[in-house]
Amino acid sequence: MFEHIKIDNNTRIPKYQQIIDSIITNISLGNLSMDEKIPSINMFSEAFNLSRDTVEKAYNILKERNIITSIRGKGYYISRTSLISKVNILFLVNKLSSYKMRTYNHFVNAIGANSHTDLHIYHCDESLFLNLLDKNKMAYDYFVIMPHFKTEALKHVSLTEPVIEAIKKIPKDKLLILDNINPDIKGDLIEIYQDFENDIYNALKEGIAKIEKYKKIMLIYPDKAVYPYPRRILHGFRKFCVEHQLDFEILDEVYEDMILKKGDLFITIEEADLVNLVKQVREDEYKLGRDIGIISYNDTPLKELLGITVISTDFKIMGETAAQMILNKQKGKVKVPFNFIDRESL
Repeated sequence: MFEHIKIDNNTRIPKYQQIIDSIITNISLGNLSMDEKIPSINMFSEAFNLSRDTVEKAYNILKERNIITSIRGKGYYISRTSLISKVNILFLVNKLSSYKMRTYNHFVNAIGANSHTDLHIYHCDESLFLNLLDKNKMAYDYFVIMPHFKTEALKHVSLTEPVIEAIKKIPKDKLLILDNINPDIKGDLIEIYQDFENDIYNALKEGIAKIEKYKKIMLIYPDKAVYPYPRRILHGFRKFCVEHQLDFEILDEVYEDMILKKGDLFITIEEADLVNLVKQVREDEYKLGRDIGIISYNDTPLKELLGITVISTDFKIMGETAAQMILNKQKGKVKVPFNFIDRESL
């Protein structure tokens, strides 16, 4: 194996990275095969006059990528040859929702076959996120992070101080912040984001001609959801209603036996609230889109099928833009389009 390994003392590429690159290259060329034993850490360090720590670091990263495996008492072996990715990506998402998965799927489709993307869900939990990042900090070429966290009181927060400090340790050329950016993370990185306050404000403004026919607008904002939503949504909603002198109310949920009145317009965020509301509108024999209006946050194929008016981020563009910026090695900040899509429920 040693005749195929190249360590260049004149390059600025770290020695551990050269070991990783050499082993991956030799697997792709067929010089190393599945289950083939490779030299021990001591043998490797002696052969190339490298420190044991350098070789151990390289081997640990290869193990984290499942390219090699170690068997106690026997040594190290090649464990994967069918997929040696040119780009390994860690994709960290706060929750497993349909629209988050649409972003992820469009990203994976656009990034292509020369990459491997691992999806991890951290459930808006700071500790779980920090553990995932620490465990995988050396194993990936890119880190795609959707930062949404919750406090003990189940309030939304974009980033916590420990999370900011952990993210700052990721090299900027490996970092992509997706969906929700924060001014405390600076540098030449990729940022693809929603502007939660102005997005809802501008989308509702686009639909003002139809919205004005309703007597009162209710925003169903889950104040203590398991996966909390940015409070900037509230700010944008209030700004819109005050500017247009509209009667409005903010509710935690769609309650059972909700008092519905002709001329009510509801803006729902969670799927369960939308389903409950549509059910009650039908039971009370109101005509949806005439007597009672509904606007839902974030589009799905089912909402399109049911004719539900939505205000929504373009998740396809979000995922594809993220992939293209990685492939083209671009840096910068891109705002994702947020659309008002008028259907029968308004």
